Amino acid sequence: MAGKLRAMLERANPVVFTAVAGLAGFSAYFSMYAFRKPFTAATFDAVPGWSLVLDYKIALVLAQVAGYALSKMIGIKVVSELSPGRRGVAILLLIGAAWLALVGFAVIPAPWNVAMLFLNGLPLGMIWGLVFGYMEGRRVSEALGAILCASFILSSGVVKSVGAWLLNTAHVGPFWMPAAAGALFFPLLLASVWLLGQLPPPSPADEAQRVKRAPMNAAERGAFLALYGPGIALLTASYILLTAFRDFRDNFAAEIWTALGYGHASGVFTQSELPVAAIALLVLAAVMTVRDNRKALMVIHAIIVAGFLLLGASTWAFEAGLISPLAFMIFAGAGLYMAYTPFNAMLFDRLVAFSGRIATAGFLIYVADASGYLGSAALLVWRNFGAVQMDWLRFFVLSAYITSMLGALLAAAAALYFLRQGGNRDD
Repeated sequence: MAGKLRAMLERANPVVFTAVAGLAGFSAYFSMYAFRKPFTAATFDAVPGWSLVLDYKIALVLAQVAGYALSKMIGIKVVSELSPGRRGVAILLLIGAAWLALVGFAVIPAPWNVAMLFLNGLPLGMIWGLVFGYMEGRRVSEALGAILCASFILSSGVVKSVGAWLLNTAHVGPFWMPAAAGALFFPLLLASVWLLGQLPPPSPADEAQRVKRAPMNAAERGAFLALYGPGIALLTASYILLTAFRDFRDNFAAEIWTALGYGHASGVFTQSELPVAAIALLVLAAVMTVRDNRKALMVIHAIIVAGFLLLGASTWAFEAGLISPLAFMIFAGAGLYMAYTPFNAMLFDRLVAFSGRIATAGFLIYVADASGYLGSAALLVWRNFGAVQMDWLRFFVLSAYITSMLGALLAAAAALYFLRQGGNRDD
């Protein structure tokens, strides 16, 4: 059956292939989020055994982010060097290890169970690169990347809604809730990873337009960074801002929504993210229509700058009383993800194609990611110690303004850098 399905996909119409491959990637990464984010639906007030100055939930988030950041650093080597045939097994083993850590979180009392969130984040940070490896280097990679990015926009809200339902309706305790939420998604994870394994590799026509993709050794990775170092550094700096803001919005959504007056509406997590995904990803998928890699790279940079500006404009409109709290979260989220999602898919895929060098976009994604999560940890530390007197909403608004202004400048500078560079042009 598996062989027949792969043969059918090799001959399939691009629309059919995109639908099947996109569904497999979406489902696999969607499932991963059920092992990562449900714990954030709980507020963890007055935890027995916790007496440190650091807020308990911030400690949990910091521990997971630390594991995730270390995973991204490890992933620079692992994701760029792992052979395609071993990706599926690696995904299942890593997510299985993350789930065992969640069981440990429930069994081990505070404060020692904080370490389990570190062990939970440590394997999960490599999943994106492994899943995206099935998507990159194809003529339909923008569409596949947009579908895949939809998974982390939608899944974060959905799995938090699942977590809130387990807490409020199924009456699962806050410490067992994360493991219970993850267990619900094991069947979907297994099915989606199996389907990913049936996808054929990029065709000769894909390689002709988007450059052949292959594992990279240390020397090849260093040579690529040396070639485009200043531009990659500017993009990474803007991505640090995005990751820090996006993680804060994601991990403390319960507190932000409570400050906005939606504290008891568990469905608001999903309700707000559906239009965010639609707005952000329809814009990004349109890049697929731009065949020339240099032009596409410029269009993607323009979308990133526009996303930063939308984030700042929607925040100002909310403070001016021009839009409702729900509209603010939707438009701010749309701006955030317009700027954020290209880094996880089409930006670096097109940069590799623009360069004309045999490489893998996963390597560049993990260079940016490893730096981004360090920024996320820094923002959390500032929130706990430097801005402890500031309420959640004010801190969120201030962070949105800073991210918007600095990020737009950095992304615009990166666009100017790449505009001056030579590459493998298609025109």
